Amino acid sequence: MKKALLFVCSLLISMSANAADFESAKDAVKNMGLGWNLGNTLDANDATKTWKTTEEHETCWGQPVTTPELLKMMKEAGFGAIRVPVTWYQEMDANGKVNDAWMKRVKEVVDYVIDNGMYCLLNVHHDTGADGGTFKSWIKASGANYTANKAKYEGLWKQIAETFKDYDQHLLFEAYNEMLDEKNTWNEPLDKTDGYKAINDYAKSFVTVVRATGGNNAKRNLVVNTYSASNAPAAMKALELPEETGHIAFQIHNYPNWKDESTTRNLIDNLISDIKTNLISKGAPVIIGEYATLTTWPADLDYYDKDRKLALYAMDYFVKKTKEAGIGTFYWMGLSDGIFRIQPIFNQPDLVKTLINAYYGSTDGYKFPTLEDTGVLNCLQYEKTIAWGTGITINENAFSLFENNVKLQLSFRLESETEPDIQFNDGNWKHLSGVIVDGTAIGADYNPQGTVGTEYSITVTFSQDVYNKLSQSGMIIQGNNVTITKAVLEGTPVTGITPLRIERPADNLIYNLSGQRVSSPSKGIYIQNGKKIIIK
Repeated sequence: MKKALLFVCSLLISMSANAADFESAKDAVKNMGLGWNLGNTLDANDATKTWKTTEEHETCWGQPVTTPELLKMMKEAGFGAIRVPVTWYQEMDANGKVNDAWMKRVKEVVDYVIDNGMYCLLNVHHDTGADGGTFKSWIKASGANYTANKAKYEGLWKQIAETFKDYDQHLLFEAYNEMLDEKNTWNEPLDKTDGYKAINDYAKSFVTVVRATGGNNAKRNLVVNTYSASNAPAAMKALELPEETGHIAFQIHNYPNWKDESTTRNLIDNLISDIKTNLISKGAPVIIGEYATLTTWPADLDYYDKDRKLALYAMDYFVKKTKEAGIGTFYWMGLSDGIFRIQPIFNQPDLVKTLINAYYGSTDGYKFPTLEDTGVLNCLQYEKTIAWGTGITINENAFSLFENNVKLQLSFRLESETEPDIQFNDGNWKHLSGVIVDGTAIGADYNPQGTVGTEYSITVTFSQDVYNKLSQSGMIIQGNNVTITKAVLEGTPVTGITPLRIERPADNLIYNLSGQRVSSPSKGIYIQNGKKIIIK
């Protein structure tokens, strides 16, 4: 009995010692280096659908399934931390229990980050945020909401904390993303007393429930956000420090309108001054969990496309000044986006290099693979059996990356001898003419012949007219009794062209967070051309 008691005591002491060895939040923010967001991936959601697989959920906003190779590329490019936004509500049952398969998938992605030697910031994302269409976030900055959902929120975090309790200091938890009040108000709640109190109540619940799970969670570094992750001085000032242990960090987001170099410097300098006055002064470090070359107000505008020189200048100044102030930063998406993540390669290599050079003072020793390095773009992540009405899509931006001598290397396997067919359509489902397979014009349909189960390969080229269509609308490949195993574009890359978002519509249409088209958006958060925009 004494031996058993001694063993238990020694185990508890060992666990306590391990937790006590955790670096402080201030050191973690310093040591994690430059960060990046794995956005529109595990945070994607669609309230109108029920997911059959984690892959369907993860890819519903157009990003491919995340692979270890993508995170390895980010590590080799110089990034030291990855923020993994996760939306949970569609994977929770009526009692608040998270689907085992979803929790397992989240754990896999976290492991990709940790196994590549990076810090990981894991959060509760679009369970908060602006309502739109059929989507309504269940976590709101109001006293009534907190009372109604306290048990469910704490239950969610208990499950997350229990799953990851043995992870070391490289894993941080973030309580919630951009939490708004019942009126979806940005920057500051309409009822400041009620809204700010609810934010602080949720933050304290988060910290309390995570700490109670024990293990390494006793000293894990935890992150709490301002109201709507706002960088407004009032919102920063209203956020309370939920505990005084040295293991809490604050978070805000930043999407300003740069305008010109002078405005850029002033905005960044003022932001840092406000952060020091209203947050760092409370005794905790600060993370800017989202920033980018885009501004969301008064209009969605990406300076990377409008004014590349200013965009790169702003990012250089921003990273240098935030590092100097001891503020952590996580770039929002971009850099490697959509179809580029399959390979993976960077589609904004100059921006990546700017960020890395600003942080480390050099890009020496880091790797930045691009399309220009290979002349090859992999357009299919996993093999897919095509059928009439369902197939594979290659976005128009993928074709426009190449000169008109582009070739599509297609590999496939016959599933049956009964009328196997591969049909080529433009992105509007119209049959293409002028498609050439292995030197022979076929029109829209190619009827392969061969042995069932055997893999074959063909080279598909296009007339000038067809190439022009593909560059405008993309391609859809459907068919019958055929499984496509590889789809690779090869050719001479067009220099100086960087597409926006490969898998999301590049049509300026606006979609709510459920993926539904919105013709007259009200205030809130939306997706346009694959980017998060905020309408205030």
